[in-house]
Amino acid sequence: MKTRKIIVTIAPTGGMAKKNQNPNLPTQPEEIADCVKRCYDAGASVVAVHARRPDDEATCNADIYRHINVLIRARCDIILNNSTGGGSDGDMLIPRPDGMFEQNFEERLKGLDAGAEMATFDGFTMAALHGGRETVVTTTPSQCDRMAARFRERGIKPEWEVFNPAHILQDVSRLIAAGYDCAPYYVNMVLGADRGFQGALPYTPKILQSMVDLLPENSIFCVSAIGPSQVAATTHAILLGGHVRVGLEDNLYYRRGELATNEALVERQIRIIRDLGFEPATAAEAREIIGLEQL
Repeated sequence: MKTRKIIVTIAPTGGMAKKNQNPNLPTQPEEIADCVKRCYDAGASVVAVHARRPDDEATCNADIYRHINVLIRARCDIILNNSTGGGSDGDMLIPRPDGMFEQNFEERLKGLDAGAEMATFDGFTMAALHGGRETVVTTTPSQCDRMAARFRERGIKPEWEVFNPAHILQDVSRLIAAGYDCAPYYVNMVLGADRGFQGALPYTPKILQSMVDLLPENSIFCVSAIGPSQVAATTHAILLGGHVRVGLEDNLYYRRGELATNEALVERQIRIIRDLGFEPATAAEAREIIGLEQL
């Protein structure tokens, strides 16, 4: 019987964590690219790229994304997946009259202009709680339509990012039904982010199973889990037939009291995959599983 292949995504940076929280966090193009190459050599086949400005604050600037993508591609053939999720500071925030902030939707779209094969589609509205700020993250139905059209124009495969069942059942399902994606549909479930996002859910076996049960037909799924829930949730994802994401975007610690590196998180995930009797997918195998060769 053929051994099932598991896609491992490395999310090395994210849009929220800082080097003072973990000095191993890569934020600038060269260090991101070097880190991604090491993670690729360890078994990762997709990279979820977030861009940072020279001052380490968040941006979706297409030139910075493009520079990161070029540097990564010069080092390895990993699948490039740019973020439209943005971040919690920098170019991503617009002050509101009520003292809160709103994430900059127009800035988020710029991540689609840098030549990536995939990009995250964050098609929801929720509140982010970070650094003492409340930030409204808006992606209204009309904004979802605009973003989906931009994905299609650029020939980019969406990674549908969801934090709760409503995110699956509302705009993700609506946009898939409208023809903005081709099967297989790649859905990334983010769990354990409930302390930082109003509208997110913790990881429990029942919650993950229920979200898997709600996926559109012909979907494949990945699980990203925040902080201490990472190992349990990603292991459960594999047993349910899914794929996994690890990295400092999601988890700054290897274990309680011990700061992680991206490379160590990938290496541990590869060991778990093999201990369960599976194998990590190569980048070429991941492209076939996700359907990138059809684009």
